[in-house]
Amino acid sequence: MEKAIKIGSSSNSDIDIAVNELKEQIEQTNAALIILFFSARYCFKALTSSLSKHFPDSKIIGCTTAGEIGIKGYSQHSMSAVSFSSEQFAISADIYQHLSDLELKKWHDTTVKLHSQHKNKLDKNLKDHYKSFSLLLVDGMSKHEEPLTQVLANAIPGIPLAGGSAGDDLQYDKSFVLYKGQVFSNSAVLILISTDQAFEILKSQNIKASDKRMVVTHAIPEQRTITEINGLPAADEYARHLGLPNSQCLTTEILAAHPAVVVIGDSEYVRSIQQVNPDGSLVFYCAIDTGIVIRIGYSIDLISSLQNSFREIKDQLEDIQVTLTFDCILRRVELEEKGLLAPVSYMLSEQNCIGFSTYGEQINGLHVNQTCMGVAIGNHSRKTS
Repeated sequence: MEKAIKIGSSSNSDIDIAVNELKEQIEQTNAALIILFFSARYCFKALTSSLSKHFPDSKIIGCTTAGEIGIKGYSQHSMSAVSFSSEQFAISADIYQHLSDLELKKWHDTTVKLHSQHKNKLDKNLKDHYKSFSLLLVDGMSKHEEPLTQVLANAIPGIPLAGGSAGDDLQYDKSFVLYKGQVFSNSAVLILISTDQAFEILKSQNIKASDKRMVVTHAIPEQRTITEINGLPAADEYARHLGLPNSQCLTTEILAAHPAVVVIGDSEYVRSIQQVNPDGSLVFYCAIDTGIVIRIGYSIDLISSLQNSFREIKDQLEDIQVTLTFDCILRRVELEEKGLLAPVSYMLSEQNCIGFSTYGEQINGLHVNQTCMGVAIGNHSRKTS
């Protein structure tokens, strides 16, 4: 019996050879969808042409990356992909263009319509046996992940949402999503997936909140900038809470090790700091509004935290066929600096992880940083059945 999910990857720099290598690994007779993660270094025209040649009848959705996660773990300047059989997966998708126009109502209405059409795809006899989750791929340079993610999650309540912000190999210029044979910037793609296969949401982060609390007293959310904390210049106040004399001591390494954390209920969400501006303001990788309480974060062992997250997934699932993985580029940078890419790559490979290094992650209605998000698909563990 053919597998319901097939995964593959290729590091070949020749696009046509790389796509053909993917074809040999993931081609399915009745593929409902192929999701592709690819380096922005590939020529898009050549890529879409090759995909059309090798997968003429397949629906392919994807995005550019800040690094890929393939069958051997972390990779760069490569492509990785997963295909889903229509025998066990009902899949619908739509594109959201011109994100900078902030058409919130249109986003909501498009999502409600997509969900309605998706439910109609399911045979009446299958509706009780199929459960759903959603995936979001969004231009990581759009700076509009926050409102988009919130609107989409509110439009499909009860359906878990996981996603990642597309990258461009750390150039911070333009990132793209792939939809129906074309690449789009300033856009996002939402995918609804229903299946009788068991799945679990993966969320792992090695940043924890300390008890050092601060209030954002002035922010410019659309610029992802905080100008004041506790009524004082943001960078100086942040430095003071870290026990540093002034903002000049806020190096890139210190900011990465001590990002801001927002606590919501029992959950903690990281808000990473990108840089300190000359005027003493702080630029973040995601937006923070005035009035938000933030805490100083501190780092714990990344490998141990990821091992624990995978262990929790494996307690619920057996025979994991794929773990769709959206892993913050800052985590990968930390691993590179510490010489730990190889052991983590082995861990990712063991869990059949396919995905990419992101410019941010989405979980339900939130856009976060320095997190590994994903969806693992397999069979219910006998321990829980």
